[in-house]
Amino acid sequence: MSERDAAFFADLFQKDGLTGGHVILLNPASSPFFEATQAQALLALRTYPGGLMVGGGIRDDNASFYIENGASHVIVTSFCFTDGRIVRENIDKMKRAVGKEHLVLDLSCRRKGDDYYIMTDRWQKYTDTPLTRELLESLTEDCDEFLIHGIDAEGLGGGPAWGLIDLLNTVKGFPMTYAGGIAGFEDIAGIRQKTEGRLDITIGSALSLFGGQMDYRKVLEACR
Repeated sequence: MSERDAAFFADLFQKDGLTGGHVILLNPASSPFFEATQAQALLALRTYPGGLMVGGGIRDDNASFYIENGASHVIVTSFCFTDGRIVRENIDKMKRAVGKEHLVLDLSCRRKGDDYYIMTDRWQKYTDTPLTRELLESLTEDCDEFLIHGIDAEGLGGGPAWGLIDLLNTVKGFPMTYAGGIAGFEDIAGIRQKTEGRLDITIGSALSLFGGQMDYRKVLEACR
């Protein structure tokens, strides 16, 4: 947890020319902390309009609010799944609400057996939907980008979920961002080499800005 407010990070990312950062509302609307969480999210979006994406409890009835307040994209998972399956009607509702060009589908997943299954409800529930090349290719018509956390690797600092990265690498020519387990510069180099630079990455707790061991400035240099 940082003692800095959201505006500090938004301003820093803007000055460094970084785009596509993720602002995630971790407290649901039912939480007594939701208003404070949302206030920080809006502070970030308004500080760096057009430079950040927002996720966490996004639905068709609130998505445009965040776009109007500066988000470049909204990130959606749970709203597009019911009873463990993709709900095409809800994806269409999201596209009508903000447009395909402002929509990121979060297909974060956890390994079960030989496959990776998409998780919802803040990564607490398995869907019945395995992540496959065919599914990824079909969903490219419905959004502007994919955000995919390797949940098994998330926050452990033990390296990325390489099997998941191999799967993502089978889909060419569509923007995707991977997160989870990146803990050293060898991980950045390995992902770049394996995907020939096609896969974007996001780094959280390992970054020095958030108390981790990877120096922020050196990460910028490595990624550029």
